[in-house]
Amino acid sequence: MTTNASEQKIPLWRQLQAVAAVLQGVRAGMSATAALEGVTPDLRPGVQSLVFHALRSLGRAEALRQLLAPRSPPPPADALLCTALALAWREQDAPYEVFTLVNQTVEAAKRSPATQPQARFINACLRRFLRERDTLVQLTDQNPVALWNHPLWWIKRLQKDWPDQWQSILAANNRHAPMSLRVNLRRSAVLPYLQLLKNAGLNASVAGSSGVTLEQAKPVQALPGFAEGLFSVQDAAAQLAAPLLLSGLATTGSFQILDACAAPGGKTAHLLEISDAKVTALDVDPARCGRIHQTLQRLGLEARVLVADAAKVSAWWDGQLFDAILLDAPCTASGIVRRHPDVRWLRRESDIAQLVATQARLLKALWQVLKPGGRLLYCTCSVFRAEGGNQIQTFLAHNTEASLLPSPGHLLPVNRATGDAVPDNPIGDHDGFYYALLEKRAA
Repeated sequence: MTTNASEQKIPLWRQLQAVAAVLQGVRAGMSATAALEGVTPDLRPGVQSLVFHALRSLGRAEALRQLLAPRSPPPPADALLCTALALAWREQDAPYEVFTLVNQTVEAAKRSPATQPQARFINACLRRFLRERDTLVQLTDQNPVALWNHPLWWIKRLQKDWPDQWQSILAANNRHAPMSLRVNLRRSAVLPYLQLLKNAGLNASVAGSSGVTLEQAKPVQALPGFAEGLFSVQDAAAQLAAPLLLSGLATTGSFQILDACAAPGGKTAHLLEISDAKVTALDVDPARCGRIHQTLQRLGLEARVLVADAAKVSAWWDGQLFDAILLDAPCTASGIVRRHPDVRWLRRESDIAQLVATQARLLKALWQVLKPGGRLLYCTCSVFRAEGGNQIQTFLAHNTEASLLPSPGHLLPVNRATGDAVPDNPIGDHDGFYYALLEKRAA
């Protein structure tokens, strides 16, 4: 457990109010990242940690609240009550002493006009929870949403897609992700950067050809060489994209690469770090294109950045075919839930069909601008087969000039490669991802 509330400069009840407000925002359809922007800077670090903790146990908390109060209280009170239950339901994982959490939650309720009328109700529910915790938790163990802290439709889809691995995937989603870095090979190498980390008192291990994984996460500004562009933060699975696309292509020469859906620019930068290619980076969002520019500037790299919808080729294409295309397609983000625990509560099952249609439209459009003999790498940070293997099989069935080259396929967020993946998949700690490397055969 962390230090208790009396040792904090900021009262815990204030943090709990902010956590509940973020949770209420997520329930209304706002991402946790966006909701956290409304939290004052002095509160934000502690609140973010508590928010992520609460989101990872929200299914359990809502099931407990249903037992304690079958009729839902007003949204602000319900969010505060579920926040407390999510943080306190398993004592060994609670970020503060459970009695402290209960007392400070009641204090938070009393001090907010939105929850003050329900303060006595919240107090009664939490005191009953303390008295009957073991029994209540045991009852909620029968509820799969409480047990796995994912929506029921999500659990059922994983059971269908991954009958042997679904439990491992869900368990991995509820764990903290490691902090992985990609070393900028134009400015350093992996072993010298590991030594820099060691000199700074930070332990790390090699992860892939240009990556390191920290033993303990730190703010990027606290890591040596961030401002100087020595590294970027990028998960080990995402670091496979650039080397895969470049495999079999010359890494020198003025060949043309398109990075579609490129923001925030991590994969664009990686392509430039390990090749001499001319890269065009597209994104439909002007603000996110700004992030690409910031990323490249910090790393000392240059690319052509365009604000455009990659699927509307006529609006941005100059007629020159590309040697290689990276399509990191919009998806459910079901593979990065451990980093973004709000995703599971924001997504709806109906989103999948809409995203699959978008992915297919992008594949069809971008295939037109690829040279014969060129390669397109399709990837998603999803573990759902509809957005991975099924999508590519459909594409191959309708495009006889396309062939599938050796590719990782589905990478699941567990510490081993999946059974149907190629043998050289990395065995390590990484997010869920899907990769298919396609080649366009010459006529």
